[in-house]
Parts: sequence; structure tokens; C-alpha cells
Amino acid sequence: MKILSFGGSDRRTQQADAVVTGAGSGIGRAFASELSRRGGRVVCADIDPIRAKETVTLITEAGGRAVDFCCDVSNEQQVLELADASERWLGNAVGLVINNAGIGVGGNLIGETAMRDWSRTLDVNLWGVIHGCEVFVPRLRARGNGGVINVASAASFGAAPRMGAYNVSKAGVLALSETLAAELSGTGVAVTVLCPTFVKTNIIDSKEIEQSAAKLAATLMKWTGVSAESVARSTLDAHDRGQLHVLPQFDAKIAWQIKRAAPATYTRALGLIERIAR
Repeated sequence: MKILSFGGSDRRTQQADAVVTGAGSGIGRAFASELSRRGGRVVCADIDPIRAKETVTLITEAGGRAVDFCCDVSNEQQVLELADASERWLGNAVGLVINNAGIGVGGNLIGETAMRDWSRTLDVNLWGVIHGCEVFVPRLRARGNGGVINVASAASFGAAPRMGAYNVSKAGVLALSETLAAELSGTGVAVTVLCPTFVKTNIIDSKEIEQSAAKLAATLMKWTGVSAESVARSTLDAHDRGQLHVLPQFDAKIAWQIKRAAPATYTRALGLIERIAR
């Protein structure tokens, strides 16, 4: 498998002052904690202020520096306020933005998925990342250095049945990240997009995931899931190497290769497997 990489390692995540969305739990909390361990100050943003404060407490008790901020990433104005508040606290030194906030949704066929599920999923998973990029990237570009890490999913290319809204939202994040990487080439601002399969987080607890789909996801997560901490570490290391795509698990790498080598066969096989599994 070929992973696109641009430039060498400059350890840009060491002592990087960062903003992390969805930092109240899961991968977001793991990113925030790992960045603190690397010596950076971290703005921990989350729609749930209690969870954001919990992350800050974990970091400060370990000797790090962090501050919480309540933010709904689907709201552009709130993301603007997050950027302004972050620059005030960090002294205009935001060096890394991790657009991680997201929700899970799934279990229904296209044509049977509620419009509210489509809207909410795209608002948070896609528009949240769009807002993060549109607000923070001009500031990073003006500085001439820094980085953006967007959290997508193997669903961005895997296209599993009964995951239409989620797949579309994450495919958009992948396309956005690749476009952004092209636009920022040579500017000193690096872009990485994370595409994991199952990570041991609370995302499957989302009320938007149909019960049988949540049960299957929980089983797969138990047997193939990896820790959020390991994903955060490997992604930050990959970002330091200038790597664009990060697929931290073996099953994601295999799916990536097969989909590109035989897309029609892959799609038919995926549909057959899903029908048999049900």
C-alpha cells in the first residue's frame, strides 16, 4: 500500500499548541492528552462542557496545560469564537488544529434513513470539519507553518451498506483533506487525514445507530478495535513525517488496497457479506 507523504520529519507535534474538537472523549481526548505529553498547550473543545472539563482535569493533573471550550462544530459562529478564544489563550500561537468531532449513525438502508439523521450527520461530521478548515486554515497559512489533522474513517472509502449518511460524511472529509493538502503544498502547513476502522471509543453509543447495527459494531470493535491512545500517537507521528493518509489498522489497509484494485468486485462482495451476516 502506498501512503502519500510530503517532506521529511520536523517533529511539528512536539510542543505544538493545539486545538482539538471533540476532545471530551475517545480519539479527541487521546489526541489532547498525547499532545500535552509532547509539551504543547491544548484547547479542548467539545459540545459537552462537562466532558471537556474532564479532559482538561486529566491533562492538568498529569502536569500539562489545557483549557476547555464548549463548541458545537456544526455552528460556524461557534467555531469562529473557538478560534478567537484559542488565539487569546495561546497568544496567537495555534500551531495544530485537529478536526475530530463526530457522531455515529447507521443501521438503515438508503431510502429508509430519516432525513434528520442525514442532516445531523452531515452537519457534525462534514460541516464541522469544513468550518474548522475554513476558520483556522487562513490563520495557519498567514503564519506560514502549522498543521491540520482531519479525522475521517475507513468508511470514507469502504462504503459499507446501511451506513449511507456516515459514509458520505466521511468521504467528504477525505476529499476535503486531499484538496486542502494540494492547496497548502509548499506553504509550510501540513495536512493529514485519519481513516481508522474500529477504535475503542463511545461512538457506537450514539442514539442515531440502529440497535442491531450497534450490536454488530460492538462485536467488531471488541475483536478488531484498537485503543484511541495508539491511534493518536501513530497519527501524530505520521503527521510529523508529512504523511497525508493515515490508516492505522491492518484491515483498513487491506480494504484500501482491494477497493482500488477491484472496485466492482469489492462492492458486490461487501453487499453479499452484509446480507449473509443479517
